[in-house]
Amino acid sequence: MSEKVNELSVNWATLWEALADERPDDVAVVLGDAEIKWGQLDQRSAQLATVFSQCGIGKGSKVAQLLFNDAAYLESIYALFKLRATPVNINYRYLQGEIAYILNNSESEILVYHASLAERVVGIKELVPTLKTLICVNDVGAEFILEDGHLHYEDVLSSAVPAQRIERSGEDLLFLYTGGTTGMPKGVMWRHVDLFGALAYSGYLALGLPIPTTVQQVGQTAAQLAAEKKSPTNLCAAPLMHGVALFLAMSSFVLGGKVILLKSRKFEAKELIDLSEKYSVTQLSIVGDAFSKPITRYLQSLEEDGKPLPLLESIIRITSSGATFSGEQKSLLQKYMPNATIIDMLGASEGGPFGIAMTAPNEDPIATAVFIAPPNATTFNDETWEPLPRGSTVPGVLGVSGPMPQGYYRDEAKTAQTFKEINGVRYTIPGDYALIDAQGVMQLLGRGSVCINSGGEKIYPEEVEVVARSIAGIADCTVVGVPDDRFGNAVTAVVSRTTGSTVTTEELLSEMRKSLAAYKCPRHVVFVDAVYRSPSGKADYNITRDIAINLLKI
Repeated sequence: MSEKVNELSVNWATLWEALADERPDDVAVVLGDAEIKWGQLDQRSAQLATVFSQCGIGKGSKVAQLLFNDAAYLESIYALFKLRATPVNINYRYLQGEIAYILNNSESEILVYHASLAERVVGIKELVPTLKTLICVNDVGAEFILEDGHLHYEDVLSSAVPAQRIERSGEDLLFLYTGGTTGMPKGVMWRHVDLFGALAYSGYLALGLPIPTTVQQVGQTAAQLAAEKKSPTNLCAAPLMHGVALFLAMSSFVLGGKVILLKSRKFEAKELIDLSEKYSVTQLSIVGDAFSKPITRYLQSLEEDGKPLPLLESIIRITSSGATFSGEQKSLLQKYMPNATIIDMLGASEGGPFGIAMTAPNEDPIATAVFIAPPNATTFNDETWEPLPRGSTVPGVLGVSGPMPQGYYRDEAKTAQTFKEINGVRYTIPGDYALIDAQGVMQLLGRGSVCINSGGEKIYPEEVEVVARSIAGIADCTVVGVPDDRFGNAVTAVVSRTTGSTVTTEELLSEMRKSLAAYKCPRHVVFVDAVYRSPSGKADYNITRDIAINLLKI
């Protein structure tokens, strides 16, 4: 990826306004069975911008969203962009303490929340000195009683006049709070200009198009793609609160496409398949096996029951990022979506892509957790920070140059750890370790922060997890270290079985020893009904470690 992809320095609201002006009657978003057109999205977002402005929100103000997938999510993002304010995402699984932490850390002035989550924000203003206003999106019904002092989203929006458009800057910010795999959530600061540059890779360059350098060119390219029926219809399976869904939606918009979102609060494979068929979806955006396995199980069940299979030939692209995507699952998806090219991207909230594994129709996928490193990807010695040559057999910490965030909000120490200037080039280095051979083939080893030191040997969880998940009868696996008197840490696999599976610890370890060195094989296996994952499909190593320690009674 070129480092010059971000020549267009503009606020995303200005880009979306150009799209709304060009195509007001075209559908921008489908949420379950509701369609939202560009003109409607722009109008309502401008009205909401007025509401925010009347509450004191302007350039640089922070506004948080505690929301499920909803029109209000995109409307509030758009409204804040219009005002040059900064959106702050909050995971809807968080409880009050975690919510208050993000609100305080981000210095948010407004919280927009769903009524079904109201109990988590009772008394929240007492915990967050900067919080001035709470706006409630009623997803409960007429029986919901709004807390005194809170505003009703639809009431205040519908009575507001649309805000006037203003001059904006590509220097304006979006915050993406990420819990990653360990530690408290950190606010990744993306400038609009850098985000446009980063998304250009999965957008324009992936389609072989030149990257626009003016707002007018963005609108013209979108209109041309739509007129030629080449614009994407992108179904984003992950919730918008995670960057993988929001960023892919933003990329699809500027390509003249529409975004399909799941309405259900819990991932339902049937809903995804039904929407894919109804809207002739061309791009499916998922998060690895965590989403692929329910999809393929649903399609297999239709086949086994003798029911007609849905027509999914329209899907020509499946993208995945953020979690392991096994070769077995890629092959199964291709069986039911025969025209799909599968693009498995190694990315992070802090930038990327760090690696890409592309599987064309009728091709066998490359090994799980193996990618092709782009030219701007490098591994480094984690002590000297000298680049390692391609072909080195020494595992190195992975970094990429190019468009990237400014750092973490109010955390200079962690910013310095992750965003480093080495030999005059700035790299984003979230902490994954990898090997890159002389041909550019990358083997991902895992996140250094969750690397297990057992008796002086380093074990990367990803490598062990991939082997465990490949074994028949195993549905999912996360690998952690638990305290051990002799080795310091003992490798522990927290595992869930597929329906009907009776795989035992001994059978699992016997199979794993065929592929892994003895010191990498788990010393403990803990079976659970379901391995804990975030709504985006990411493992949570802290929670999983606590589960393992509790069940092992350590």
